[in-house]
Amino acid sequence: MIRTIAFDVGETLVRDDRYWASWADWLGVPRHTVSALVGAVVARGEDNAEALRLICPEIDVAASYEVREAAGRGEYLDETDLYEDVRPALARLREAGLRVIVVGNQTVKAAKLLRSLDLPADQVATSGEWGVAKPAPEFFERLVAETGDTAEEILYVGDHPQNDTIPARAAGLRTAHLRRGPWGHLWADAPEVVAAADYRIDSLMDLVGILER
Repeated sequence: MIRTIAFDVGETLVRDDRYWASWADWLGVPRHTVSALVGAVVARGEDNAEALRLICPEIDVAASYEVREAAGRGEYLDETDLYEDVRPALARLREAGLRVIVVGNQTVKAAKLLRSLDLPADQVATSGEWGVAKPAPEFFERLVAETGDTAEEILYVGDHPQNDTIPARAAGLRTAHLRRGPWGHLWADAPEVVAAADYRIDSLMDLVGILER
């Protein structure tokens, strides 16, 4: 029985458009350039930060993040960043008696921004707060400990095979691979994703029908 559904954040609940556009503006390159390079590193199975290093090989991403924050051009989220199915799906799942957790590879500030959106969720946390990031096994061990459930009673939902579907399955969780965003679309039919996913979905509302059944 599934008792808890945990959701990744980027390209699962929140569009990454604003994030990459802000980096393009900061580096002084066309937004299309950054988008295209993100696609290229996705296709190569590399970390998305490599897109920034292709533009600026000497960049220290963490240090640049702090400089942007100090300049008032840092992270920001509002209602328009959410995918349209987020609120109705999460609300329906909670109404069905499931615990809903939002937790992904984001900063401490992102956690505060997500909480300010008042999502229909029982808990919001980020890797920045936990001090461990996906795909490390310790991330999923922390998730299991936070819920008090067994690993097999937790369904982890995400778009990114290497950060979400595959390591969550390896940690003993149930998994749903979401065909959304560049990672979700490009790797949707990869054999390793098909093997690791209990469910393969195109919308968060698909979960409502699956779990209600």
